[in-house]
Amino acid sequence: QVQLVESGGGLVQAGASLGLSCVASGSIRSINRMGWYRQTPGKQRELVATVTGNNSNYADSVKGRFTISRDNAKNTVYLQMDSLKPEDTGAYFCNAELTTLQGPLYKYFLYWGQGTQVTVSS
Repeated sequence: QVQLVESGGGLVQAGASLGLSCVASGSIRSINRMGWYRQTPGKQRELVATVTGNNSNYADSVKGRFTISRDNAKNTVYLQMDSLKPEDTGAYFCNAELTTLQGPLYKYFLYWGQGTQVTVSS
């Protein structure tokens, strides 16, 4: 059993900063990629940022404003969001591509958190 739990969402004004955290726990053998996605009503879930090892990838809309990082010892991924805009509003989900203690050694599974709401007012 693997769980991802996000925290840190909230309501802020445009221009403010907010930090999100996501902790993966359970029968985890190793984690490859971790990432953040967001979704607004009526739209598909979209990539915000991912991190694999020392390599990070960002959506164009958040480059220069958001920073993704991870603490491998804590199985945690962070998203620091600066200069927030109203269009950043949405439910933010983390995911992790990982192998489990019960599964095959090199078979990766993708797990998602339950999401945390970020609302940016203008």
